Amino acid sequence: MEAESKLVYEPEELSPGSPAAFDDLDGNDWRPMSRHACTFEPHHFEKVMVNLVNNPNLNSKWLFRADILYDDHPDAPDGPDAKDAQAAQSQLPQTRNIRDYTRQRTMVRKLIPRNTMRDAPLDQTCCFYTSSPPSHPAEGEAALTKTLVIYTPHAAAAADLPFYHPKVRGIAQLHEWDPASHKGTISVHFLMFQDDQVDEVKLGRIAYHLLQILHKHGQTTATGYVKRVNHDVVVPQQRFQNRYSDLKNKYARTLVESWAETTDPSKHVFEDLGIASFLIELWADMYQDTEFPGFVDIGCGNGLLVHVLQLEGYAGWGFDARARKSWAQYKSPSSLSPSGESLQKLLLLPSVIPRGTPSEEEKPINEEDVHNGIFPKGTFIISNHADELTPWTPILATISDCPFISIPCCSHNLTGDKYRAPAPRDKSKGKSTFASLVDWVTRIAEDCGWEVETEMLRIPSTRNTGLVGRRRTNGDNEVDVAAILQKYGGIEGYYANVAKLLKSAPRGH
Repeated sequence: MEAESKLVYEPEELSPGSPAAFDDLDGNDWRPMSRHACTFEPHHFEKVMVNLVNNPNLNSKWLFRADILYDDHPDAPDGPDAKDAQAAQSQLPQTRNIRDYTRQRTMVRKLIPRNTMRDAPLDQTCCFYTSSPPSHPAEGEAALTKTLVIYTPHAAAAADLPFYHPKVRGIAQLHEWDPASHKGTISVHFLMFQDDQVDEVKLGRIAYHLLQILHKHGQTTATGYVKRVNHDVVVPQQRFQNRYSDLKNKYARTLVESWAETTDPSKHVFEDLGIASFLIELWADMYQDTEFPGFVDIGCGNGLLVHVLQLEGYAGWGFDARARKSWAQYKSPSSLSPSGESLQKLLLLPSVIPRGTPSEEEKPINEEDVHNGIFPKGTFIISNHADELTPWTPILATISDCPFISIPCCSHNLTGDKYRAPAPRDKSKGKSTFASLVDWVTRIAEDCGWEVETEMLRIPSTRNTGLVGRRRTNGDNEVDVAAILQKYGGIEGYYANVAKLLKSAPRGH
């Protein structure tokens, strides 16, 4: 492979009037826009293009995803018959005939925009073609292997296309490969609408961007890059994003405009709407045949997540060691809360912690200010960036026999002190404090008898790992909680740390 310095992205812009790189037998005149050298082979190109068809968000920040309506590949999910049925209900593929090319695969996708209030979805046919090198190339002619992918939007005119799609009838990406020299080129081509005024500058930027993404993914694929993070393991992407769009359209503007905290609403509002979307879809699976048992948010912070879940009809409550300004507008009645209100100021002092006597410097703990961490069986425990309570979450869930989600953030041990957890068991993972914390909490949960499911949540936070415990691995067997507490460092000092919280000034004021 060529040296890395030679793979810098510096595309060649092709001037109007440049000859077309392929012949459309339907009489369409394709315009080449940009071209760049590459060192990745045809099978790498095909792999990248299938991934880009399935994930249009890699090319456009305005798009959530693509729903595949039709795929005639024999290994396509659900099989061709199911895809045919779906396509019949939507629009049939709109294919093109290219001279000396054979169509190998046809897909129809529905592009789903992030903002469904502004932009409509769009159906688009994606065709894969190959052209074999000539049997007897002319003297001096390279025996190139050509692979072509053409995107055709299902739109009759430029005015019918949504904002996120360029105002063109078609987009083509071509890979040309010379096996002898082990070199190739990639290029982007547009098919214009007739008699339509084109913004040349904008089209040039789009071509540059599309080729840049293809170049980047092609080169990294050729070097053996393997994706380390997988989303949508617990909840399917389509369901999550549909729910998120619904919640965002209903609540985002009002929540941002009425934000009472000093923190950035654009981060916290969309983060909690994302977590709420995930939980609602998770609960749809968990409780499809039974009544929802209620939830409790331990360390609920500003209370926004509790508020949104209640607005969506889910009974529950939250508590925190410190009250927040937001509570005044988010509080509502809750029959599950000891106070009868959805947000309550309480310290969590687990039932397994011996009640000690504070020192003279420490304020005595009033039992009315404390929750013992025992919840009605089946209550879903939410632990979202709960700091000191993070490692306790699977333990509390075990004691009360409650499912849970833990979204770790800052690293603390079982006494509430800041703590650097051991390096992850999986040596392929990083050794950061956060990675170590996530693995450490996972170990605790596993020792408590939980099957831990990991979801990389689609939220605007680098601390987006969700650990879900909804199934037991040890059946109805009891867990030796005392042994687990001892194994993970013990609990001496927790009571004193809780007492110190009483002297701390409230955050967010």
